[in-house]
Amino acid sequence: MSNLFNIGFGNIVNGEKITAIVSPDSAPAKRLIQNGKKEGTVIDATHGRKTKSCIFMENNQIILSALLPETILERFKSSDV
Repeated sequence: MSNLFNIGFGNIVNGEKITAIVSPDSAPAKRLIQNGKKEGTVIDATHGRKTKSCIFMENNQIILSALLPETILERFKSSDV
């Protein structure tokens, strides 16, 4: 269970399955999110707040978080994955 960590608001992610954590501000990231929403592969874990990071998983799922990528990285590091 040490590979699980909190991405905000009680949402938990398996750290071993993460491919990338990026900011949603770039055009390619926005395009991937839009396409993912159409395909049903986006999980919105922001609880209605502004999306500050996109977590790309191995299974092509995209998880949207209200935490900054730096904050998620610190949580990831502290979870000893």
